[in-house]
This record gives sequence, C-alpha cells and structure tokens, in this order.
Amino acid sequence: TKIYSTNNRIMDKKIVITGVAGLLGSRLAKWILDNKPEYTVVGIDNLSGGYRENIDKRIIFYETDIAKEDLTGIFEYHKPEYVFHFAAYAAEGLSPFIRKYNYTNNTIATAAIVNECIIHDVKRLVFTSSMAVYGHGWEGKRPFEESDIPSPIDPYGIAKYACEMDIKVAHDQHGLEYCIIRPHNVFGTGQNIWDKYRNVLGIWMYQYINDLPMTIFGDGTQTRAFSFIDDCLEPLWKAATLKEACCETINLGGTKFHSINEANAILRDVIKNGTVEYLEGRHEVKDAYPSYQKSIDILGYEYKTDLYEGLSKMWEWAKKQPNRERFVWDSYEIDKGLYSFWKK
Repeated sequence: TKIYSTNNRIMDKKIVITGVAGLLGSRLAKWILDNKPEYTVVGIDNLSGGYRENIDKRIIFYETDIAKEDLTGIFEYHKPEYVFHFAAYAAEGLSPFIRKYNYTNNTIATAAIVNECIIHDVKRLVFTSSMAVYGHGWEGKRPFEESDIPSPIDPYGIAKYACEMDIKVAHDQHGLEYCIIRPHNVFGTGQNIWDKYRNVLGIWMYQYINDLPMTIFGDGTQTRAFSFIDDCLEPLWKAATLKEACCETINLGGTKFHSINEANAILRDVIKNGTVEYLEGRHEVKDAYPSYQKSIDILGYEYKTDLYEGLSKMWEWAKKQPNRERFVWDSYEIDKGLYSFWKK
C-alpha cells in the first residue's frame, strides 16, 4: 500500500472515499474539503480507472486495491465517521465478457468495505449502486421506482444488486447505517474519457479529439437521462448526514430524458462539428426511465444544469486534457458472442 499526502492539517473528523481518483470520488472529495473544513478526507484508489491528477492535494491518499489488499490498518488508524464507496468498474455491456473481473472489482471489493464499516463502527456507508439493477424494469413498468423488484440483465447489474442486498443484511444483523444511491449517467469534468467501454459522452469526446467518428450502438433510439456532476455533490453529502436518508435507496438525478441520437446531436452542436457511425446493437436496456422525486424530497436534488450546458463545460475541460493512451482490454475472459467493435 502506497500512501501519498501533502495534507498538514489533519482534522479529528475523517471521511473515507473509495474510487477517489474517479469522477464521483474526486469531485465529492473536493466539495467536502471546500465546504466542510472540519473533515479530513482519506482517499483510496488503485488508479485502474481514475487518474492521480484528479486527486486534491489536501487528501490523504492510499494507492491500494480494496478487492485484494487488507484495509484494516487504514480504518484502524483513521477511524472514519462516514464512508463513501464509489470504487467500481462500471462497464455494463462489457461485463458478460469479464465476469470474474466484474464480480471481484464490484461485489468482492464492496464486501471488504462492508466488513471494515462493521468492525470500525462507521456511522454510515453511502454506496453508489446503478440503474443497471432495474434491467428492463419490473413487469416492464416505467419509470423505475426504488420500490420496484430489481431484475438486472447483465453481470454488472447483478453485482450491484448483490452489493445492495449485502449492505442491507449488514444493517439488519450488525446495525450498519447505509444509504444506497442509484445515480443515472453522471458526467462532467474529471470523467475518464479514455476508456473504450464506458461513459458514452466521454467516448464521443475522445473519438472526436482523435479524428474518429462518434459511434452509436444500434439505431440510437435508446433513451437515457444524464446528470451533471455538480448537481449531485451536495445530495451525496446529505445521503451520509441526513437522518431522513438513513437506510434509504434513492435514484439520483435523471430528471430529463434524451435518446442517444439526441444526446449525440447536442454534443455535436456544442463542438460545432463531428460525424456519427452506427454499429451493431448490443444487449442492453432500451429505455431507462428512473423516478427522481425521492432524490428531490430527501436529498434536495435540483436539476440546475441541462445537457447542453453540462456538455459545454465538460468539452472545455476535455480539450485541455492530455491525449492519454486509451484503455483497451488485451484479452477477454470470454470471446464467444463478443461484439465486432471490441474484437482485435
């Protein structure tokens, strides 16, 4: 375990954030440091999907893999009040071809965090699950509501649902307080745009920067909602600290819906350029319509930033980033049925 910190002002109150080099983790960490100065943020990340440049210098940072390495020392030393568990590999479409990796980095990693939260009497665990747990929806119903019976259609959604169930059992048996957040396509500055398999808005930006057409799976009529990261930060904090959020499952964001074609057209309007290439369809949910009222009522979520404004801010940031080497899997656990656009 490597420890990095330039923080010379260590407060008594500690917060642990896993996945601190990623979009959610890095941005929430900075928000807490800026708005809740009575807290020290302890960050954990293995840097497999995030970047060191995203990590605020005020964070006590541990470079470690929570699925493989012992976390006891970190928790014993810092005794965190709250834990935000964001670390995950969120590639729904790829997950059927990397099952072992998917379950290790999502389910096994989460079990390790739950153990530490129980042992060290963490006040509350905030876990980011996924809209993938809904699958096609309970009996095809829209919108997806938190009370619906999950029916995921891919290993990623299954892993996230298993984590949710494990956390609830930890509450029932050990008294662990939690709040499960199901975010909907969060995007913005700090996102990994160099991963070939996830974050569609970032994928398009990477493709344009590298003189490639923007690719769309199928006919592009799939519907999604997109949530700008800045609108989600204070609600995430409230998920940990508000009494009303204790032991709740809450969809976060997703108040406006767009087809993939519409989202791409908005980005091309922002860029004022770009071409599109349609690829074969893949195994995915066609229309994802989550409810959002609970995030408004409990967490005070406000839809302040529409897709055009959010993409404009993200694009200005993306243009200034280094053109990093794109992450591509050298080999898959299963090649059978692999889509042509992911083959070598």
